[in-house]
Amino acid sequence: MSDLVHCIYASTATRDMHADDLVALLARARVRNAALGVTGMLLHDRGNFFQVLEGPGAAVARLYAHIATDPRHHRVVEIIHEPIALRSFSAWTMGFARLDEVDRTEIPGLNDFFGAGHTLDQIDGGRAKKLLQAFSAGRWHRRVQCPA
Repeated sequence: MSDLVHCIYASTATRDMHADDLVALLARARVRNAALGVTGMLLHDRGNFFQVLEGPGAAVARLYAHIATDPRHHRVVEIIHEPIALRSFSAWTMGFARLDEVDRTEIPGLNDFFGAGHTLDQIDGGRAKKLLQAFSAGRWHRRVQCPA
């Protein structure tokens, strides 16, 4: 029996995150996640984060608890935490994307959400899964190169 789970959460940064900040954050996350056996993806949009962490239940729980108390985040909201049969991001210690206006309006099932001015920290479970599906289908994810 597998102890594989995913945790999907959203949060808001307590300060502006510039491209260099995001690259540094990803570099640290990728090293930490690889050591924990955690994979996933991270979206950033207008100061908000949407993240999927997937891996062994205990490792994901510890990592989420750390993130939830990190002073660089506030309004941390756990949207979904459930067992999964397979990883969606098995090849990535952390996939990454930044949304822009075009992306927000082209995501089926989410264009009304973003069109109404909502942000990632207000997303519900159903829309979170639609966003996850769009990302894992390759709509706009890309790899950000991090310094070694």
